[in-house]
Amino acid sequence: MSLMTSLAEGQDAPDFTLPATNGRTVSRDGLKGQPFLLYFYPRADTPGCTKEACAFQSGLPDFSRLGVTIIGISKDSMKALEKFAAKYKLEFPLASDPEGSVIEAYGAWQEKSMYGKKYMGIERSTVLVDSAGKIARIWPKVKVDGHAEDVLAAVQALK
Repeated sequence: MSLMTSLAEGQDAPDFTLPATNGRTVSRDGLKGQPFLLYFYPRADTPGCTKEACAFQSGLPDFSRLGVTIIGISKDSMKALEKFAAKYKLEFPLASDPEGSVIEAYGAWQEKSMYGKKYMGIERSTVLVDSAGKIARIWPKVKVDGHAEDVLAAVQALK
């Protein structure tokens, strides 16, 4: 299943409710009426994921000023996410999806390959949902460098 075929800009964002850092719960219904950003990443406290999380944390004041909630989603346990959030002082919610149902619903569960071996894993991707609950923009196969800035520019263009 590919991100581009499972989700399309303009369609309703798939429903979700997940536990998140600092005792929070994040859900599509809880964010009704406001834009939000879901970014899917393979594993907390790995180099690329740390760099991406810190870039979103650096941009958090700008996203907040625009009324956009940022949520990071991975299959990591809550314990691992709490440790990661504390270590890097991440203020936005990191949500745990151990079964991967939300990751799959948003098309981020992809076939990957490393050293010639094929396996299923999380494709680093980002989805922007507008205040009407519609998919506004999809970034598949994200490259970390400059990504948070690209997303911020797209959010500013929505306003």
